[in-house]
Amino acid sequence: MFGTIKRALTGLFSGKDAELPQGLTEEQIQAEFKKRYHQFKLLLTANKKALELMSEMEEALHGRRTFGMAFIRAHSTAVSVNVYKIVEHINAIAPGKYAALHDRIKDIQRRIGECWQHADQDANSALVVPLDRAGRDMADQVGGKMAGLGEIVRRTGLPVPPGFAVTARAYRRLVEENDLKDEINRLLQTAGPDDQRNLLILSSQIRNKITDAMVPADVEKAILDAYAALWGPFGHPVPVSLRSSALGEDEAGQTFAGQFSSKLNVGPDDILQSYKEVLASKYSPQAMTYRLNRGIPDEDVAMCVGVMAMVDAAAGGVIYSRNPLDIRDDAIRIHSALGLPKSVVDGSVATDEFVVRRGEPPLLAERHIRHKDQVFVCLPGEGVCLMEAADGRADTPSIGDDTALALADAAVRLETMYGAPVDVEWAVDASGAITFLQCRELVQLPGVASPGRQCRVHGRPLAADGVTASPGVGCGPVFVVRREADLLRFPRGGVLVAIEALPRYASVIDMAAAIVTEKGGTAGHLANVAREFRVPALMGVSGATQLLGAGAEVTVDADGRAVYPGRVQELLDAAAKERRPAPERQTPMHAILRRVMDQITPLNLIDPNVPEFAPENCTTLHDITRFCHEKSVTEMFTFGQEFHFSKRAAKQLKYKGTAMKWWFINLDDGFTHDVPGKYVKLEEICSIPVGALWDGIVAIPWQGPPPVDGRGLMSIIAQASTNPHLEAATHSSFAERNYFMVSHNYMCLSSRFGFHFCTVEALVGDRPQENYVSFQFKGGAAEFSRRRRRAEFVAEILEIRGFTVEVSEDASFARVSGGPQEEMLTALRGIGYMLMHTRQLDMIMHNEAMVQSYKEKILTDLVTVAGAPSREMPACPVSEMALEAETTA
Repeated sequence: MFGTIKRALTGLFSGKDAELPQGLTEEQIQAEFKKRYHQFKLLLTANKKALELMSEMEEALHGRRTFGMAFIRAHSTAVSVNVYKIVEHINAIAPGKYAALHDRIKDIQRRIGECWQHADQDANSALVVPLDRAGRDMADQVGGKMAGLGEIVRRTGLPVPPGFAVTARAYRRLVEENDLKDEINRLLQTAGPDDQRNLLILSSQIRNKITDAMVPADVEKAILDAYAALWGPFGHPVPVSLRSSALGEDEAGQTFAGQFSSKLNVGPDDILQSYKEVLASKYSPQAMTYRLNRGIPDEDVAMCVGVMAMVDAAAGGVIYSRNPLDIRDDAIRIHSALGLPKSVVDGSVATDEFVVRRGEPPLLAERHIRHKDQVFVCLPGEGVCLMEAADGRADTPSIGDDTALALADAAVRLETMYGAPVDVEWAVDASGAITFLQCRELVQLPGVASPGRQCRVHGRPLAADGVTASPGVGCGPVFVVRREADLLRFPRGGVLVAIEALPRYASVIDMAAAIVTEKGGTAGHLANVAREFRVPALMGVSGATQLLGAGAEVTVDADGRAVYPGRVQELLDAAAKERRPAPERQTPMHAILRRVMDQITPLNLIDPNVPEFAPENCTTLHDITRFCHEKSVTEMFTFGQEFHFSKRAAKQLKYKGTAMKWWFINLDDGFTHDVPGKYVKLEEICSIPVGALWDGIVAIPWQGPPPVDGRGLMSIIAQASTNPHLEAATHSSFAERNYFMVSHNYMCLSSRFGFHFCTVEALVGDRPQENYVSFQFKGGAAEFSRRRRRAEFVAEILEIRGFTVEVSEDASFARVSGGPQEEMLTALRGIGYMLMHTRQLDMIMHNEAMVQSYKEKILTDLVTVAGAPSREMPACPVSEMALEAETTA
């Protein structure tokens, strides 16, 4: 027996390198990990892009933008391409393990193709489209502005000037006929948003080429024939306005407001030249800068043009159907000026403002009449001019109260049609007849985010800010989910509050009144499911798990980005009124998009711990992204446990601050330069996560093992002598094998402390969605109950520090993800401290007083460690791997 004990204890201080698996050399294993790490980064990039595209499709389906078949084909193809990349990357990470995914993605792509086959493509051949035949389903032919006006004509009967749209095909015909495409592309290659002088020169060159171009004969004939049909009912040629209607213009989040030209009061002889000038405004300096800064490809913005009979306005302006500065203010605001509405949209003169409160009947609550000393008017022949207001008119109301109420009523009808707040341009002629010239979705700012607006009529919020991942308002008791097991107790009608927006939380989505998380955003898996189930979700709310007390009733205002105490009936009633029936805004394009999205966005694979979480059960592209993301992290995390490295494959750290020994394997760009010899210095390591982990390791000196009672020591001796499966991995208590595999943004540490085994993996960069820190702690030499208690002890501390944790037998698993770089570095500093200060604590786990004493000390120390400033890491060389990942992104 004593011989067995001696051999077991000797195992604590001696050992041999583990045999290399599968007959691979150390260099081959290192090269294999480099390859897998590279594929892992590319997988994360493709996953992020696929989820963003799915979010855009969800917004389009629910009326957030105008779209046509070009949008459906482009987005579904782009999602498929990115998911295909994900499948390729996961199979490169784990060769042959997930080959079944190829058949699944082919089947889903086939079903998506079947959804397209009945789509009507004949309309794409039209050069002009009458306004009364245009609609939102033709947005990729006539542009967003004309599609919106056509929808008004077709569905509301509100007055719109007669007119027609010159289509995207006509624009492309002009570019092709004059051989402009290659020349424009050549010039654009030298453009940059920060080089204003060069941009002005390029803008002038491109616009001159377009205005000097010949209008193709078939396009000229189509425009003049459509114009003749327009003025026919008038009995004589009439002046017209020509307005830009570029593809993508007037979409939510991409309005191009004021970037393109409009031509007003144009005579029949100048229509073709004015048409070319509107086309050329695509390359105005401001429009080019807008596209460059927003990352919008030039080829995605084909310029359509609307031609409409000119309205000789006595007054005009803009209506906001809700307050653009406060998402919870539903009052209608009418801005008005004398003459053409150009003075209002240009901001060139002061405007009157009328505020109308909704109700039956509506109430004109406020009138602000301002001094309007100038007015835009139509000249007798053609063109417009800005002139002084006639005597006595400058201080009179530009419109009467009845007109203001009529405009407010029309704004409510248009808001119902759009299914969202709207921004409307209008005009009133001398007879008092109202005409609508433009309508687009209104971009609103949440009022709770405004400085000085935290105290609102709903009370002071418990938590605020974040992002609206799924709109709406929900109320219920707070239920904080920290572990997967908590989901088993989730109450129907509860508000799910968690640190991370984990996909597995979707298993209770049909029971949740709302979701609030500290991490996550609009493009995540859980956000997509929340929108699909219409569950309000507010994500990225800092400190939510501490600010929202478990069991307390709260009202989650996802639209206003705030959580209020108690039940706020006013918000719930307002949200109920805002729910508009979806069928009213359905078009043939919506039906096609719905069929396509049924193959893309539903998420059926939720829980990775059940047998059904398998390739053969992936029925949508979203399922495949979820499965691959989960499995890729698992494959990378377990690599270090399956493939062991000896010291000969790594550089030993030369550092006097600790007696422990550490080895580093540079995967790509983790060293500042090619380091010769057997040793590497700390200042030669430029891995961002390593720097933070090391700060935690050395932050507070370890005071040694805890005082050992007799029962604790005997437990270790007995376990070491009787358990043949215990593996001691070190030959000295201060010579443990601690291997770092590093690059500039990545780190995987396999660390052995006697009978304990720890793995830390982290990806930390400037893309919060991809960032994560994973930690696994397992083992010990004491009997199982002490090891289990120590695993729970570690998990409790990390849970308090914001990690999502799980405990399985004598192992703790902890993870935090989706946060900014500084947050990840703080988490790593804490893990570094825990690595050093939780050693040998299994010996005291049956002494609850000592356990609590150590817990208090560790938590106090962690506050100090977390507050330490991040070290400034030395610069790393730019690797080919990083360049390829950036190019792919």
